[in-house]
Amino acid sequence: MLRELRRAWTGGGLVLPIAFFLLVSILFPFAIGPDAKLLARVGSGVIWAAALLAALLPVERLVAPDAESGVLDQFAVRGISASAVAAAKMAGHWLGFGPALLAASVVAAALLHLDGAALLRIELALAIGTPGLAALGIATAALVSGLRGAGALAGLVMLPFAVPLLIFGAGATGDDPSALKLLAALSLLLVAGCPIVAGAAIRMGRS
Repeated sequence: MLRELRRAWTGGGLVLPIAFFLLVSILFPFAIGPDAKLLARVGSGVIWAAALLAALLPVERLVAPDAESGVLDQFAVRGISASAVAAAKMAGHWLGFGPALLAASVVAAALLHLDGAALLRIELALAIGTPGLAALGIATAALVSGLRGAGALAGLVMLPFAVPLLIFGAGATGDDPSALKLLAALSLLLVAGCPIVAGAAIRMGRS
């Protein structure tokens, strides 16, 4: 976990996703105009879409560098299971971008003319949903590790599975409490299942 956190903070794994997230939030009002009511109505969806795309940016550096340098083989020799490695990477990946994304959402909400109540709902939804995004990122990184054009493949693999998170996350910022419950259930399912998938992909990559 500490290795992933250091990599995020020192290797550009944090700066680029957060910069991309804020750039989308800055450019979107220019695209649709200064209508504050319209911006407030679509703001939560914009924030979630930007968060999803930002989480996709560092996918190539999550597993492939460790696989190429033999770090994953060293973990296996020490008796650490591939699923445990994937779970630690998932936790480190979320700690590397999740809290910063929550802080950046305050700036994005101001740019999109969202009020305080809407901001609190967005922060809650992101706090619940971003661990699911981190889990998807690790699973996707493990599946495309070592493949040519891994960046493009990562988008094709991750985005279809992330669409439900996007739908429930954007819906959770409204008045329907069921969307937040569905978001929590889906995020929990991804957090529990993706390390197993990523561990299997890591083992197949070593064989």
